[in-house]
Amino acid sequence: MTTSILDSRPLFELGAEIHIAASADKIYSIVSDMKRHSEWSSELQGGKWLSGEPGQVGSIFEGENFRSDDIVSWAPLIRGIWHTKSEVVETTPGRAFRWKIHSKTGEPQELTWSFLIEPTEDGATLSQTFRMGYASPGIHEITKDMDEAEKQKFIADWTEKMTWDVTETLGKIKVVVEKD
Repeated sequence: MTTSILDSRPLFELGAEIHIAASADKIYSIVSDMKRHSEWSSELQGGKWLSGEPGQVGSIFEGENFRSDDIVSWAPLIRGIWHTKSEVVETTPGRAFRWKIHSKTGEPQELTWSFLIEPTEDGATLSQTFRMGYASPGIHEITKDMDEAEKQKFIADWTEKMTWDVTETLGKIKVVVEKD
């Protein structure tokens, strides 16, 4: 029996970091408010808290996203406006903020976004990571009609897209924080 790339654990694990000339507490206060993520996200356009509040574990944020047709254009991705629900799973002021994306049925997935902050003498280092431990229902839906070579190409193309997004996001956050 052949193993599929979709059986890889983790399926995605990537990240980047940047130095910001601001305190760890200031960076945390900005990145832990998911409503502000639209200021730097490549897809999140806005959203609202459905329950809880920023900086509170268990809070649920509904995001409104937009994806253009040119993002991994050959793959059957959601295009245009779509919504996500995210659950805050860790809030350590000045250090870490993590959230998990829910599936269409409302269950938290093994799909975690993180901001990690490390104070330095002249500000702080902010890193953002994306980890998908196992292929989500969405990944299975996207790849259901693909052969193994196409699945491998999709995972490679999506990794490249997400790596670019994370790096670009950090640059935009740096500008927002240092101007705030």
